[in-house]
Amino acid sequence: MESTVVAPRTVSLFTESAHPSSQSRPLSHPKLNKLPPLSAPPPKNTGLRATLSIAMSAATGNPNPKEEAKLWGGRFKESVTETVERFTESISFDKELYRHDIMGSKAHASMLAKQGLMDHSDRDKILEGLSEIERLIENGEFKWRADREDVHMNIEAALTDMIGEPAKKLHTARSRNDQVQTDFRLWCRDAIDRIIPCITNLQVALVTLALKNEGVIVPGYTHMQRAQPVLLQHHLLAYVEQLERDIGRLVDCRTRLNFCPLGACALAGTGLPIDRFMTAEELGFSAPMRNSIDAVSDRDFVVEFLSANSIIGVHLSRLGEEWVLWASEEFGFITPSDSVSTGSSIMPQKKNPDPMELVRGKSARVIGHLVTLLVLCKGLPPSYNRDLQEDKEPVFDSVKTIVGMLEVSAEFAHNITFNKERICRALPAGHLDATTLADYLVKKGIPFRTSHDIVGRSVAFCVSRNCQLQDLSLDELHSISPVFDKDVYEYLGVDNAVKNFCSYGSAGSACVASQMDYWVRKLNIERI
Repeated sequence: MESTVVAPRTVSLFTESAHPSSQSRPLSHPKLNKLPPLSAPPPKNTGLRATLSIAMSAATGNPNPKEEAKLWGGRFKESVTETVERFTESISFDKELYRHDIMGSKAHASMLAKQGLMDHSDRDKILEGLSEIERLIENGEFKWRADREDVHMNIEAALTDMIGEPAKKLHTARSRNDQVQTDFRLWCRDAIDRIIPCITNLQVALVTLALKNEGVIVPGYTHMQRAQPVLLQHHLLAYVEQLERDIGRLVDCRTRLNFCPLGACALAGTGLPIDRFMTAEELGFSAPMRNSIDAVSDRDFVVEFLSANSIIGVHLSRLGEEWVLWASEEFGFITPSDSVSTGSSIMPQKKNPDPMELVRGKSARVIGHLVTLLVLCKGLPPSYNRDLQEDKEPVFDSVKTIVGMLEVSAEFAHNITFNKERICRALPAGHLDATTLADYLVKKGIPFRTSHDIVGRSVAFCVSRNCQLQDLSLDELHSISPVFDKDVYEYLGVDNAVKNFCSYGSAGSACVASQMDYWVRKLNIERI
């Protein structure tokens, strides 16, 4: 049976190694020169790295390699069919884990040598062979093979082709069950570390936008109806606060996932004297996971990560929805620059805020990945089940999508202009100062419910006259309630309404100035 060759992936989510142990090391161990004879001998004086590269090429370079025995195939008399092999392979997507797989294998090999389960010369061959494989992968010279099923078997088989018998010791006291869990936790940890700066960049963009629009008042809405006036800075900072909670959720998720499953083996641990604390420390984990069954079956960290991403997606979708509305002719509150807009193939006049529409749309994709994982896990008994192979693609895509959404949202924020005159013309409608007028009456000793009724009748009077509250004369206000006095005009109008907000966290000028100072300091933004 001919096996299918999967083309190497040219782009990885993580462009730099996240751990010092994954960096290539100089290949200098003399015993590594004792390789099996090749079909074509290496050129003279090429050095060990070149020798290993030629060995690797000979082992994996043939686009139609002969069928080889599976590393797990000892008890089988027949090969799997091509249909089964094609259906069950995961190398087409889990090669994304290659750096973390190599990182875990290096830590495992070092631990085995320390515990006397492998001699140090074999450990050195394995470590340097793994470094060479990593170099080949990063240079696009490694040939991924579908008949080797997944990233773990591809790397281990290639290592065996490269250094021979010592590579066969690497899987001592390890199963792919704990191996993939270790790789995936390392990958998710790095993914979180990549997403958080993207969130911070968007926060900076929003605060910078707020700084450019100091003193601008916009209508605040509830039920999509005019409610109260708020400073635009206050409105933008609401999104900054949401994003800060998103960071907190990711940090919490990272803390909970940062425990090491390596050494749990298939599900029951091992009878060999391994040191799980050593590998956990080597890989930057807080500690080994306490229960071996939980270690190989837990996907809580995946669900939690996707949940955090989904909430980020919802926040970005809400921002996108608002900016799409505000860019419409009906609102006209913002104008995106040409650099973040697109046109129509048929209507020449169109200028569409497409990036934020796609942010709104892609949130559904991210939420869908969370639902996929919840449904995937809901009926699984403890320990590892092959269903869990399906946990990776949703996470890979979720991270890629969220990073893209965050980046384009920040780009959009840097390239919009608030139309202050248009906003100012829109402010009088809706009697936005009505609640402030009720507060005025409360200060005069009127119970709030009575104040509410008085202001309600005042608004109805304005509606009948097609005017605003601040347009009413004192006599007209007295006709509604004798409590009104000439100082009432200090509470009417959107500017006075904003000035009168004074509670902590409110939209009042002094409160918002304090909030702005906090975020400028926290995000280390220079005021222009």
